[in-house]
Amino acid sequence: MNRHSIVVTYAAGEERRTQLKKLFGTDVRLVFLADMPSGLREQTLLEATILLSWNPPRELGPSEFSLLQNVRLIQLLSAGADQVPYAELPRSIVIASNAGAYAEPMAEHVLCMTLALAKGLVRKHREMAEGLFNQTGLNRMLRGSVCGILGFGGIGRAVARLMRAFGARIHAVNTSGRTDEPVEFIGTLNDIRQVLSASDIMVISLPLTKTTRGLIGKRELEEMKPDAILVNVARGAIVDERALYEHLVRRPGFMAGIDVWWIEPFTHGEFRVTYPFFTLPNFLGSPHNSAMVPGMSEEGARRAAENIRRFLKGEPIAGIIRREDYL
Repeated sequence: MNRHSIVVTYAAGEERRTQLKKLFGTDVRLVFLADMPSGLREQTLLEATILLSWNPPRELGPSEFSLLQNVRLIQLLSAGADQVPYAELPRSIVIASNAGAYAEPMAEHVLCMTLALAKGLVRKHREMAEGLFNQTGLNRMLRGSVCGILGFGGIGRAVARLMRAFGARIHAVNTSGRTDEPVEFIGTLNDIRQVLSASDIMVISLPLTKTTRGLIGKRELEEMKPDAILVNVARGAIVDERALYEHLVRRPGFMAGIDVWWIEPFTHGEFRVTYPFFTLPNFLGSPHNSAMVPGMSEEGARRAAENIRRFLKGEPIAGIIRREDYL
């Protein structure tokens, strides 16, 4: 492997720096952009052949994207790639997401949200805090239910494995309409209405692209069962915010668990909701932390570094982004 200049554009702490240095060894020149004084940033980016980034628009200035003429690969640490400014990057650059790196903890989070909603744990906790002891109220089992999964990549498949262990049947949607996983139904986005109407639990694990933005709106929500559970761990903008809030108000038996938000710090610099979701008894929220478990940062960095090493060896890499899905 020739000596390449890998520029880490995000502010990596000492522990992560040590890990990356061990992962890459001396085969490459590893540069941390945060160490570069302003006078050397331009030369560093001009010499870069690979960028390792979390959120390029936040890590690079608007005028710095034009300096990436020698960059062959931008490897993201994030599984999502909707934050990348594709129009500002040379078309010769390969862009890869960290696909599947955080699938296992995210799948557990989906299961946790689903169970908490199905069992009414938050609502019952609040009732008991107010002195109400309703022992006869019914809750739901997952066994025998249909779990629809929109986006059957690493996260979706990990969710399916957990749901099957609880006796749920899997109806999935991916880009090809094919899978080697044991499912009762597999289709594409053309089959979304069939999956929506059949699902007792609907999990969204799709990337946010020009096709999936606003995919779930008023009509799609109305096609779901009145007591369905919707869990979104993908991107907030896949679901119409107003439509979801109004549906939850109109259909108190319908429930939603949201880990990803329409306005949140990673992309907007702040967290804000337009509608009072947290006043609803059939709603459960978490702060986009479904992947945050001990060791996950190390695992994400390891998988990203391994993808870079495969790229430099001329081997196939995972997570290659199709620009036409975003531009």
